[in-house]
Amino acid sequence: MRRRWAALWVAFVLVLASIEIGLVTEVIAFDPLTYFYFVILGITAIGILAIIGAVFIGIFITTRILSSREFTPFEKEMLAMREDVKTLSAKVDRLVGEPDGSIKKR
Repeated sequence: MRRRWAALWVAFVLVLASIEIGLVTEVIAFDPLTYFYFVILGITAIGILAIIGAVFIGIFITTRILSSREFTPFEKEMLAMREDVKTLSAKVDRLVGEPDGSIKKR
């Protein structure tokens, strides 16, 4: 199966190379309007393939991000800071008084 795909790829490249050689040596000649249409067709094809490639790269990156089972170092640090804030808030509440604003009597 691989040899078939490799042979197809080589045949495709050879056809494109022969067309390019024919255009350079002017064996194959087109009028300027046809060249213009070929350029527009080429730009359109490249644009469509670029969009498809960007979508696939985006899907790949998103899958890699979402498939990681652990937190990133930044997220771990933020969770640790959250715990620190909770403990500090509890200490401040104990020092100042009750959460409803009344002061504790000793």
